[in-house]
Amino acid sequence: MDKSLFEKTTAWPFVEARKLLKERKSIFDKKGKITLQTGYGPSGLPHIGTFAEVARTSMIVNALNNLTDLPKEIITFSDDMDGLRKIPDNVPNIEILKKNLGKPLTNIPDPFDKFSSFGEHNNEMLKSFLNKFKFNYSFKSSSELYKSGYFNETLKLILNKYHDIMNIILPTLGKERQKTYSPFLPICPDTGKVLEIPMIEISKEKNQIIFENNGKKLEKSILNGNCKLQWKVDWAMRWYALDIDFEMYGKDLIESAILSNKILKALGKKSPNGFAYELFLDEKGEKISKSKGNGITIEEWLKYASPESLSLYMYQNPQRAKKLYHEVVPKAVDEYLDCIEKYETQEGLKKISNPVWHVHNGIPPSEKMIMSFSMLLNLVGTSNASSKELLWKFVKKYKKNIKEKENPIFDQLINYAIKYFNDVVKLNKKFKKPNQEEKLALNNLAEKLRECNESMSPEAIQTIVYSVGKENGYKENLRDWFKMIYEVIFGDENGPRLGFFISFFGVKETIDLIKNKIK
Repeated sequence: MDKSLFEKTTAWPFVEARKLLKERKSIFDKKGKITLQTGYGPSGLPHIGTFAEVARTSMIVNALNNLTDLPKEIITFSDDMDGLRKIPDNVPNIEILKKNLGKPLTNIPDPFDKFSSFGEHNNEMLKSFLNKFKFNYSFKSSSELYKSGYFNETLKLILNKYHDIMNIILPTLGKERQKTYSPFLPICPDTGKVLEIPMIEISKEKNQIIFENNGKKLEKSILNGNCKLQWKVDWAMRWYALDIDFEMYGKDLIESAILSNKILKALGKKSPNGFAYELFLDEKGEKISKSKGNGITIEEWLKYASPESLSLYMYQNPQRAKKLYHEVVPKAVDEYLDCIEKYETQEGLKKISNPVWHVHNGIPPSEKMIMSFSMLLNLVGTSNASSKELLWKFVKKYKKNIKEKENPIFDQLINYAIKYFNDVVKLNKKFKKPNQEEKLALNNLAEKLRECNESMSPEAIQTIVYSVGKENGYKENLRDWFKMIYEVIFGDENGPRLGFFISFFGVKETIDLIKNKIK
């Protein structure tokens, strides 16, 4: 592919990659590598938004790989030393968590009884998800880096810049909060909890802070995990210590990012390039939350559709809010299939603008689309095929030359379709009982179809469906005609293009289907 196209394309990963290289050229010339970070708070099970951050950052790395030979690293950082503030709704044995509220997540027993702590459990879940997608990343644990002393030098710097940092943070707080705010949070020696308590004084020489805890003085070293930083200061500290060049974050963190950038500047470093994406919402339009467990999970998506379809969904319009629930899956899959098919005939900039180029790191697979996922779901329902083998037999009946090995995407799609139909579609089916006029119209359609043969084109069959509708009182509103057919035959207001469906499903089989539904 012509390398000059990478400088011209308006695909967002390339736009961000070119901007990053231009704005940090002097830094990269000196540093000799590019470091990108994604952040994750393991106070609940990892959700799809966490995956999105790594997926999108990986797409920018893919763009960078085509623009520069500099080494790149994605750091996936877990803030697992944070204190647990509320109990998630989607975990077992919540009594364990209730007893340990306020403690660092890596000091709380695992309610799933699989790992040494709740934080480790959620970290391992995250790594497992990311590994399924074969992301290239370096995992970093907040607890490990604090306790090992990795952050010590940066913590000393923050202590030395204490007054500058307070001047940045305090104006953003209410008067009461200003009185108690401290950028350092000590770990209580008695309870093991992360304490948010007033600070009395600091000792730069001893690297200590003196707090007031229940009327008593508490002296704490800021080093080796004895203290944790407040969120905005912690974020800036990470950028400094890990030398981060780029990080994307949700729109709800824009204000936090602004303050963390100011703190980083006070520490003496240039802020990393940022990219604010819109939030992920459930079907009610509410923000997806780790503690609520609302919206579709990564596990559920991968049960019903390919990892690539999820990656493509994350590629599209990252600065537009996305709803993530079961019903978005078929459309996302169909868009993926459509993009795969289009890629074959595209050239130049259009290829690079095609989402599958970014999903597959510039090497998308080649496969012609046999049918859409939505159509396949209707086929599963109408054929009563309960296994992959049965559905393949049905498909081969009408596509005689098709072979499983030559169509791996479609082969896997059949598995997904059966699971999705049984778990999601079937539960939401509401079949309409046709009245006498509707029965008459459907009988007329069945009779007209008897005049068709299996060699007729889908377009010709579609024309017959149109004409029957017009002849039966739907001339002024054919949408109602098709809606009635869909509700009676498929149990839904929407359905496939009937000409194509009948051609594939079979004329005789469609007639039998109509007759059975009328009965």
